[in-house]
Amino acid sequence: MQNLAPIALFVYNRPDHTRRTLNYLQKNVLAEESRLFIFSDGAKTDADQAKVEQVRQLAKEVTGFKSVKVISSKQNKGLANSIIDGVSQLIKEYGKVIVFEDDLLSSPYTLEYFNEALTRYAAEEKVMHIGSYMFDLDDKSLPETFFYRIATSWGWATWAHAWKDFEPDIDKLINQFDKQKIHQFSIDGTMNFWKQMQEFKTGKNNSWAIRWYASIFLNGGLTLNPSHSLVHNIGHDGSGVHSNIENTYQVKIAQKPVKQFPNSIKEDEQAHQAIRSFLKNRKGSLVKRGIVFIKQLRVRYFIKK
Repeated sequence: MQNLAPIALFVYNRPDHTRRTLNYLQKNVLAEESRLFIFSDGAKTDADQAKVEQVRQLAKEVTGFKSVKVISSKQNKGLANSIIDGVSQLIKEYGKVIVFEDDLLSSPYTLEYFNEALTRYAAEEKVMHIGSYMFDLDDKSLPETFFYRIATSWGWATWAHAWKDFEPDIDKLINQFDKQKIHQFSIDGTMNFWKQMQEFKTGKNNSWAIRWYASIFLNGGLTLNPSHSLVHNIGHDGSGVHSNIENTYQVKIAQKPVKQFPNSIKEDEQAHQAIRSFLKNRKGSLVKRGIVFIKQLRVRYFIKK
């Protein structure tokens, strides 16, 4: 496969997570032919400095790719600004990019999937994002890949034609929503995406991902997704700046290459129903929620110790 997309890996202060993420990436088909760019954010506090340096040393020793370049920031940009800057930089140079964070374990066929999809849909303006993560859906009869509205942020790819429509200004985004759009954006009220928008505006979160999803949604864009996840997030152990302790989104990574891609550029209604059902029922009963809450408190206690 020619003209492979560059890989952007965003890291901070989790050497163990970063090492595992890199180990899985190295085992990918096409890894040896791919350029890897590791963006290392600066320490936010003096307490973070040692771990940041450990991650940077690890990054400098990475092999198994066509080339590896480490871009270290002296200042702490925060994850959102780091991703926006890094993606914009590589998009400007290469016209497309594959994006990973430091807590994502990938299938050996994830890079192959990304590059195939980037080539296949390069001329489709409506296709704006390629996701590699998918919830563990009950419906096992879904097509191997499908188009949907949600933009998942755990391993993704995009092109210059889509990234130019990314709107970072939350007010400009919010002003384009009406009641119907809010309902559709929130998957018929089953997911708190609109709440995330409001919390960004009030400073309660600093999510680049919710603004990217909103940008895609408001432009009538679609995202490509696998029905069997190609990525598993290991960051829900309480160690990450932006992660919670959660097992709702745990998945088993697909161990076979993706062969089938949709020809019709439209949202898959069967996938919509499956995802809507998952999101509606993801929290379980009150008893289950209570058990999860207690587990979260216990893990946070031991992490702080």
